[in-house]
Amino acid sequence: MNTFDLQNKSVVITGASSGMGRAAALAFAREGARLVLAARRSEEGEAVAAAARALGAEAVFVQADVTREEDVRRVIDQAVQRYGRLDVAFNNAGTEGLAAPLHEQPIDNFDRVMSTNVKSVFFSMKHEIAAMLESGGGAIVNNASMGSFIGFQNLSPYIASKHAVLGLTRTAALEYFPKGIRINAVCPGIIDTPFQDRVWGSEEAKQGFAKSTPPGRIGTSEEVADLVLFLASARATFFSGQGVVIDGGYTVA
Repeated sequence: MNTFDLQNKSVVITGASSGMGRAAALAFAREGARLVLAARRSEEGEAVAAAARALGAEAVFVQADVTREEDVRRVIDQAVQRYGRLDVAFNNAGTEGLAAPLHEQPIDNFDRVMSTNVKSVFFSMKHEIAAMLESGGGAIVNNASMGSFIGFQNLSPYIASKHAVLGLTRTAALEYFPKGIRINAVCPGIIDTPFQDRVWGSEEAKQGFAKSTPPGRIGTSEEVADLVLFLASARATFFSGQGVVIDGGYTVA
């Protein structure tokens, strides 16, 4: 059943090898989209592409480091060459970096987080927008965070990077909505991904925090993927420049 009318849409997903990227890839595959999946880890990425093909979708994996502009260009070119256009992009790749108080944060950690979380989104949007302008428009969804709106102790580079992602999203949305390109961000809270496993360090700590939140549980990557599909679809034609929070009410508690 095609819920979001994404049949045959050409879709690029970065950070597609696990977590929210993997869930989005499989969700788009079920909708009949044609996929180019990018990540650094080849074995995991190829497995996601194979799973998408098993669902009946066209899908190819491209090994890429999205902190390198040439790698990003190669991913976007692959979509245009294979499918004739680029309709949708989910810029999902990211990292949490080192957890430590600000005065103990090494500069190389700050640089790595900003490069992975911000520079990669800038590179991705730059080349995605160029491709979409050639074919008459499209939809871009960036993966930001509830940390785009609030602070979180011991993660200052990460929080700064996600504020920056939302800023890029809003500015580009103003520039390109009149040209047929909608640009939004999903802003997840505590979602059950390898990212959260690293942040909390143990299942007990992660679940303990989750129980203190309004829903009393951790969100799923599939719940985020459903939001990504909505924002990418024609059902969201009046959404642009938004950071849509999906956090079980954490930021309003």
